[in-house]
Amino acid sequence: MPSDKPQLLAVDDDPEILDLLRRGLAVEGFNVRIAANGKTALRTLKTSKIDVVVLDIMMPDLDGFEVVKKIRSTSDVPVLFLSARKQVRDRISGLDAGGDDYLPKPFVFAELVSRLRALLRRPGTQGVNLLTFAGIAVDTEARRVVRGSNVLDLTAKEFDLLVTFLNNPNRVLAREHLLESVWSFGSSASSNVVDVYVGYLRRKLEDNSGSRLIWTVRGIGYVLRGERA
Repeated sequence: MPSDKPQLLAVDDDPEILDLLRRGLAVEGFNVRIAANGKTALRTLKTSKIDVVVLDIMMPDLDGFEVVKKIRSTSDVPVLFLSARKQVRDRISGLDAGGDDYLPKPFVFAELVSRLRALLRRPGTQGVNLLTFAGIAVDTEARRVVRGSNVLDLTAKEFDLLVTFLNNPNRVLAREHLLESVWSFGSSASSNVVDVYVGYLRRKLEDNSGSRLIWTVRGIGYVLRGERA
C-alpha cells in the first residue's frame, strides 16, 4: 500500500547531516530517501516519486546548482537548498538556478520542517498552516498561539518547541530529539535547556486552565497529550 507521507530526498555529502535529516525528518512524518552526491540524487528522482528535495550545494561531482538545473529540465518538484554558503549572492544564485527556498547552515531543525511543510502546501488549500490540539490553535505562518480566548505570548524557542509537540501529538519525544529540532544543529546547548524551556512553556499553556498538556516521561523526555494515559 503506498504511503501517504511526503516523500523526501535529502542530498548531502556529509554523512552526519544526512543521518540527522533521515532520523529527524522521519520523526516529523516524512519518508526519507538519502543521496550522498548529485548523480545518485538524479537517478533517484528518475526512479522514485519524490515530493520535496533538500539539497546541499558543495558536493564533489555535481554541485547543487548543477543538480537543480538538471531537475528543472524534467520536474517542478520543490527544492530547498541547505548549505554552509551564507552570502546573499549564493542565495540569489540558488533561487535563480531553480531552487524554491534556501536555508543556511547551521540551521534550526524546526525552521527546516516549517519551510518544507510550506513548500508542500503551496499547491494546496488555505488553512493547513493551522495546528490545533486540546483547545490550542497555532498559526504557524503568523506565529500566533491562542488557547481558548487567550492569545499566548511565547518566545521564539517556546513557539518552536510547541510546534514540535503539536506535530507529534501523543508521541514520546526524547530530550535529544527536542534539542535537535528546536536548537541549531551542532548547538552546544545541553539537554537541560530542554527541561527549562518545557517548564516555561507549561506555565504559559496551563496557566489558569487547570489541565496538564505536556507530560514528563521519566528517563526519556516528554509527550503532548490531553490527559495521563
